[in-house]
Amino acid sequence: MEKVRRHIIFYGYVQGVGFRWKALHTARRFGISGWVRNLDDGSVEMEAEGLSGDIEDLIAAMENHSWGSVERISSEDIPLHGDYEFEVR
Repeated sequence: MEKVRRHIIFYGYVQGVGFRWKALHTARRFGISGWVRNLDDGSVEMEAEGLSGDIEDLIAAMENHSWGSVERISSEDIPLHGDYEFEVR
């Protein structure tokens, strides 16, 4: 499996529920680099770089976040960036 980078936006009840912190810890557990941040419209934006299967596992974990509610996800592959860690912005 090769590395990919994906731009992801999570829509729904995803702010103020620990969503970014779960993303941080989950991404680090899977060895994924990139970042996550809140957007002004109430959604959460993420860029994740790692093995495709690990990114899919990260997305699945975020969909099943126990406090929030993901209604929709948009996702697209983008060029690799070469980050070394995952951070909350």
